[in-house]
Amino acid sequence: MNKATGIALAGALSLSLLAGCGAQGGTDSKKAGDKGAKAPDKIKLSLWHNYTGDDLRAKAMRSIMEQYKKDHPQVELDIQGIPPDGYRARLKTVAAANEMPDVFIMWPGVMTKEFAGGDLLQPLNPLLDSKPDWKNGFLSGTFDDYTIQGKTYGVPMGLSPTSLLYYNKALFDKYGVKPPKTWDDLLSLVDTFKKNNVTPIALGNKAAWLAQSSIFSSLADRVTGTEWFLKAAAQDGAKFTDPQFVQALGYLQQLGKAGAFQEGFNSIDNTQMEQMFAQGKAAMMIDGGWALTNLAANSTKEALDNFSVTVLPSIPNGKGDPNSLSGVVGSGPGLSKKVEGARKEAAYELIYALTSPEAQKVTLESNQLVSYKVELDKSKVSSLFAQVYNMLGTVKRTPVYDGSLSSAASEVLNNGLQELLMGGKPEDIAKKIQDAQAKSVGAK
Repeated sequence: MNKATGIALAGALSLSLLAGCGAQGGTDSKKAGDKGAKAPDKIKLSLWHNYTGDDLRAKAMRSIMEQYKKDHPQVELDIQGIPPDGYRARLKTVAAANEMPDVFIMWPGVMTKEFAGGDLLQPLNPLLDSKPDWKNGFLSGTFDDYTIQGKTYGVPMGLSPTSLLYYNKALFDKYGVKPPKTWDDLLSLVDTFKKNNVTPIALGNKAAWLAQSSIFSSLADRVTGTEWFLKAAAQDGAKFTDPQFVQALGYLQQLGKAGAFQEGFNSIDNTQMEQMFAQGKAAMMIDGGWALTNLAANSTKEALDNFSVTVLPSIPNGKGDPNSLSGVVGSGPGLSKKVEGARKEAAYELIYALTSPEAQKVTLESNQLVSYKVELDKSKVSSLFAQVYNMLGTVKRTPVYDGSLSSAASEVLNNGLQELLMGGKPEDIAKKIQDAQAKSVGAK
């Protein structure tokens, strides 16, 4: 990954440009961006999103939505904000009933494939092709996981490394320890902090996805290597019952048995986990790039300057690259198959408003990484964010498990990791995951 991949942002956005961006898209007989098309007086459009928090990025996104409403008085925009932990489930529920909102934030990879396979989406190529400067501003490979057979169904609004190891430099200095380079280093840190009544690693796994996305995806890649995982996901020459995957589960369980996490880690969410770390109640946390905007919104400059990041430590005899982070291009707006005519043109303008160069810049300055070519003004972001921005230019990106596994297998994995950290047998959990993924891809 080149340095540009680490781009991100915060700040206040002036979206006056959007008022004059012109009509986008239209029917198949019209070119996206045909300025001759006139919308009726009132166009009803629905938008679902998960930017409900008080972090800088969520506030920036909501401000863009409100600006769109002001700039498009002819559009009656019904906005529904759904908290992140419940958002995917709600979206999948309406998808199953073929009752999708008009525009909605969705994820690349499996979700895009499943929704497109269910004939729920329409491609955004006409919109992208109508604005080549905007389209070409995205980093190489950005659209890959949103594209199926040449049709692109989403436009990313961010970039998400998921497995950053955050640590409190003051606590590390106090007890004379350094960031872990090896697995034994990490276990030694756990022992040191436990002896001094400091929670070694804050964990908020109430919604079950965090242990998978932020810890296990990267940890397992350290053990198995990326090639093995992609084969297992495709059920082509590898299975999740293979010894190396069971071993990866064992490493996570070893961390839990060593007392790395606080009691009740399955009863708090990732926001509470981040607060716990920010308040100095834990020496470390393993979280995604999304934590940067939360920390920037809720911590003092002095506190932020006291935080640092690194990658997870290497695993003995591991097949994966230890200088890597699991990650994906960010979520982005998709468009329901049912949206047509003037409503489609209004939806195109909304999608552009959320993902335009101006929106990408404001996202970056909200301490949120993006996969767009934007120069970072480090005076507008936290020192911690600037550190991650620089770091991403030096590490490899590896897959996040729930970006490659089927939805059914991802759910089994998430629940299985909760079970694993409560003492479940790695072999039993591995079999459940294997059975779920094999069934999903039709493997025997």
